[in-house]
Amino acid sequence: MRASFVFSEVITGLRRNVTMTIAMILTTSISLLLLGGGLLVVRMIDKMQDRYHDKVEVAVYLTKDVSANDRDCGKDPCAALRSSLETNGQVDSVVYENQEKSFERFKRSFEGNPELVQLTRPEALPATLWVKLKNPERFDAFQKELAGKPGVDRVADQGAFLDRLFSLLNGLRNGVFAIALLQALAALLLISNTIQLSAFTRRTEVGIMRLVGATRWYTQLPFLLEAVVAGLVGAVLAVGMLFGFKSLFIDTVFAAPIRAGVFPKLGLADVAYVSPILVLVATVISAVTGYVTLRLYVRL
Repeated sequence: MRASFVFSEVITGLRRNVTMTIAMILTTSISLLLLGGGLLVVRMIDKMQDRYHDKVEVAVYLTKDVSANDRDCGKDPCAALRSSLETNGQVDSVVYENQEKSFERFKRSFEGNPELVQLTRPEALPATLWVKLKNPERFDAFQKELAGKPGVDRVADQGAFLDRLFSLLNGLRNGVFAIALLQALAALLLISNTIQLSAFTRRTEVGIMRLVGATRWYTQLPFLLEAVVAGLVGAVLAVGMLFGFKSLFIDTVFAAPIRAGVFPKLGLADVAYVSPILVLVATVISAVTGYVTLRLYVRL
């Protein structure tokens, strides 16, 4: 098989149906961009789970009078409460955080919102006992145990907030994947139609090649390669757009949570990690769609 002939046939086919080829490339690139965006969200979720897996704590917020009058948790009821927590078999560690330290944590968490930080005073934040449970799933029992104890205002579980956050991110990921699936379907139809149109416009020369002894595989290969080349071009375009999407959208929209340490920062390495997946998906889908179209709808 002459490689130069096959290559020239691929170039001819792509140029002859240039408008459909461009439409196929753009549709493929958009579907791959959405797939890449969903994969980046998955990377973010994985990093967050790794970061917070061993750091989920229970916040025991103290009442206003205790927060204002006991800076070092050296007097009752704060001292008695801290002592009982440290001797509790379900508790792994206890850390006391007074109003000043709570305000420092607040400023780090909301450094992207300076107006809110300026309006907040340390006196408005409660002192807190940060408790790490040996078994976080026993939070409900732990909460009931502390309910009504002197000095306790309320008990909050960071794990519940993280569950809601992960649920939101998972919903975003699923929505992006759903749109990517619809775009992929459109790309498949375009690939199939382009191959059929390309085969129809070259039916005479292919017929002559068959008459002089060319095999079916030899006559079908240029059309199959047209689909693969268009898919690869779409993948390269999608990778370029994904780098732009990361810089212009993710880094901008999530700038404040990233600076505050709530969301992990996605680097260029994360985009580079996702990129080969997009290229592989584009190659496989284009090749499989082209092969099935040639076998079922095109007689060469």
